[in-house]
Amino acid sequence: KKREKICLYMKNINLKNKSTMDWLFRVIKGVFIGIGAILPGLSGGVLAVIFGIYDRMIEFMAKPTKKFVENVLYFIPVGIGVGLGILLFSFAVSAAFSSYETLFVCLFLGFVVGTFPSLYKQAGAEGRERKDLIITAVTAAVLFLIMNILQKGSLIQIDQPGMIAWAVAGFLVGLGFLIPGLSTSNFLMYFGMYSKMTDGISSFDFFVIIPITIGLFVCVLLFSKLIHSLLDHHYAKMFHFILGTVIGSSVAILTTVIFPSYGGEGLSKMGLSLGAALVGSILLFVIGVITSYAFSKVEERYSTN
Repeated sequence: KKREKICLYMKNINLKNKSTMDWLFRVIKGVFIGIGAILPGLSGGVLAVIFGIYDRMIEFMAKPTKKFVENVLYFIPVGIGVGLGILLFSFAVSAAFSSYETLFVCLFLGFVVGTFPSLYKQAGAEGRERKDLIITAVTAAVLFLIMNILQKGSLIQIDQPGMIAWAVAGFLVGLGFLIPGLSTSNFLMYFGMYSKMTDGISSFDFFVIIPITIGLFVCVLLFSKLIHSLLDHHYAKMFHFILGTVIGSSVAILTTVIFPSYGGEGLSKMGLSLGAALVGSILLFVIGVITSYAFSKVEERYSTN
């Protein structure tokens, strides 16, 4: 009996440790998702897919009353992480990102690439047909072209965004969560609102934060049920579409963000030589790949789900 009590006690401790680690991992996931939501070239939706919480997130937003308490408890640490990620990265944008954008983006690109095999496996969880791969290829090509065309277009500056403009910005951020690969930061940069948004968030300007939040929730209410229905009835096609958005946006990051920064103006902005910039970019890319791989392995060990 004494041995049974000791075994039961150790088992309870082990379960508590696993539960704590799982909670912390969800906070960390949320931080990266939040950063991805406002990092140019990436989207919060891509990282939500990579971290394996996209399906559950969409289902919860589409059917909030189903397993309400269980889902709320699950997403509390994710929400905390998202808030921290957005806030911390908004400070980072003001402090350093404007000078070292390329290095930041290379790190996150490596993070995405490192988890691509698991995403490919997830897309084929319910089977894979030739037309699914065609959907992936076409989606990747179309998104790549859109991002490059958008990058080459002339900027439309909104000098003093009002409440409606910030609500539209929040709507776009919401689309970035719902449609993986859609980098809403690129759209905000196109309209000259990106730096204003990060400055407003880092300074806790509620004239910026409140309408963005409202726009985000309106977007979720309008489109979450549609996306949930597509995933429910056309899982393979929808997930291969998502896979295409991840591939297309990742390749487009190279041509729209990374490669242009190796010119004279970009190097001057970073204060680095071409060799140092290339070495730094490759190093951070490799760190991102290794980190994402290690993260997935540690999560496998401690996750209670």
